[in-house]
Amino acid sequence: MQTPAIISQTIDHLFRHESGKMVSVLSRLLGLQNLETVHDIVQDTLLQAMNTWSYNGVPENPSAWLYRAAKNRAIDFLRRQKKFKEIAPQYSYLLQSEYSLSSTVNSLFLENEIQDSQLRMMFACGHPSIAEESQIALTLKTLCGLSVNEIAKAFLTNEETITKRIYRAKEKIKSEKIELNVPQGKELPQRLDVVLKSLYLLFNEGYNSSHPDQLIREDLCQEAIRLSYLLTTHSITNLPRTNALLSLMCFQASRLQARLDDKGNIILLKYQDRSKWYKPLIEKGFMYLEMATEIFEPSSYHLEAAIASLHAAAPSFEQTDWKSIYHLYEILYQLQPVPIVALNKAIASAYAISKENALDQLLQIKGLENYYLYHTSIGEIYYELHDKSNAKKFYERALHLTASRPQQQLLISKINNC
Repeated sequence: MQTPAIISQTIDHLFRHESGKMVSVLSRLLGLQNLETVHDIVQDTLLQAMNTWSYNGVPENPSAWLYRAAKNRAIDFLRRQKKFKEIAPQYSYLLQSEYSLSSTVNSLFLENEIQDSQLRMMFACGHPSIAEESQIALTLKTLCGLSVNEIAKAFLTNEETITKRIYRAKEKIKSEKIELNVPQGKELPQRLDVVLKSLYLLFNEGYNSSHPDQLIREDLCQEAIRLSYLLTTHSITNLPRTNALLSLMCFQASRLQARLDDKGNIILLKYQDRSKWYKPLIEKGFMYLEMATEIFEPSSYHLEAAIASLHAAAPSFEQTDWKSIYHLYEILYQLQPVPIVALNKAIASAYAISKENALDQLLQIKGLENYYLYHTSIGEIYYELHDKSNAKKFYERALHLTASRPQQQLLISKINNC
C-alpha cells in the first residue's frame, strides 16, 4: 500500500529529476517566449499526478506517465492557439497536421532529444543579455527545480531579491526574443561559466541544504552531477573546467554517507569514518581531474577539485596535507577574493600554520556577519584555544542564524561543552 507520504516523496523526487527535462523540451516546442505557459503546464502535470496517484497509486513508469500528461497538455495548447508559425516556427509545418502533430511532440521526448533540449536550456538561461545573478537564479529555478527560498539561501540573500531576478530574466527573454540555441565560438566560454556556476550552486544546495530537516539532499547532488556529466559528453562543452567541476562533485559526493550518524547528527570531517567514503566516486574524481589537466586552462574548479583530492587521498584528518591545501586556498583567493574563500582559507590555516593565525584571519573577514558557519568557525577556534567563554558566545550567534535542525543540534552540543 502506497501511503500519501510515499506518494508525496515520489512526486517531490520526480519534480527535481523530471521538471527540468519537461521545461526544456516544452520550451523548445512552444518557444522560450512562452516560458510562463511551459511552467504552468509542468506544474499542472505534477498536480494531476499527485491527485491521480493518490487514488490509483504510483504507476510502474512514473516518468513516462508525466511525459505523456505533459505532451497532451502541450498538444491541447497548440490546438487552441493555432499560431504554429509564431509559437514554433521550426516545427510549424509538422504541427498543422493532426497526423504529424503527436508524432512530432513525441519525438522531442526521446532521451537524446531531452538531453539536447536541456543543453540548449542551460545556455538560454545564461544568455549575455540577462544579468549574471538573474541568469543563475533562472537556471536554478527553471532547469534544476529549486524553490525561490532555496535559491535565496544559495545566494545568501532573501526571497524577494530572487523573485525580482527571475522576473527580470523572463522579461529579458521576451524583449530580446532569446531562443534555445547552443552558442558557438567566442560566445561559448562566458556562457559556459554561468552554466557551471549554476550547477556548482545546485550541488552545494544538495550537499549542505537550506531545508530545515534535511542537511543532505542527495537528489540535488545527483542532478548536478548528471547535468555536469551531460556537458562532458558534448564536444563543445567538454572543456577542462567542466571536467574539473565534475571531479570536485565526485570527491564531495563520495563523503555523503559519512556525514551523518544513524540519528541524523552531523559528523564533522575530522571524526568521519573514512571507510564509508565511496571509493568508486573518489576514483572518478581523480579520473576527471586528470582529464581536466590535459590542456592547461586552470580555473577555480581545478583548485577546489585539487583541494578535495588531497582530502580524499589522506588516510586520516591528522595526516592530511594541510600546507598544500592552505597554499591552494591562497591561490584560489587571489583568483576569487570573496568572503567564503577567505573563510575556508582561514580554517585551513588553523592546521597548516596555527590556531592563532586562523583566528586573526577569521576576525578580519567582512561580509559573513549573517552566515552561521562563519560564527561557528570562530567559536571552534576559540574552543580549541581553550577560551570557552568566547567560543560559547560565537556558537550562540551561529545558532540564531541557522534554521537547519541538524546544525542547531550540533551547535547546542558545542554550547553545552562550553
